[in-house]
Amino acid sequence: MITARQSRAARALLGWTQETLADKARVSLTALKRLESENGLEVFESTRDEVRRALEAAGVVLLSTDKGEGVLLLHHRLDRPK
Repeated sequence: MITARQSRAARALLGWTQETLADKARVSLTALKRLESENGLEVFESTRDEVRRALEAAGVVLLSTDKGEGVLLLHHRLDRPK
């Protein structure tokens, strides 16, 4: 499951705005803002899944261990033609 922090960090690595991610994930901007909020707002699991898929397609790896969470941007994805 993607967290609010992971989503914001992944966007930062990619240089994407919330609008860009919402468009690529095919979710509403409002839904993405809810996901990225630290206020514990309800978010549909389908929204989390679409956001995760869009980020992974762009080369982001979501990391989660017992010590914490993070994101990793794979270099080879940056070299792909758009």
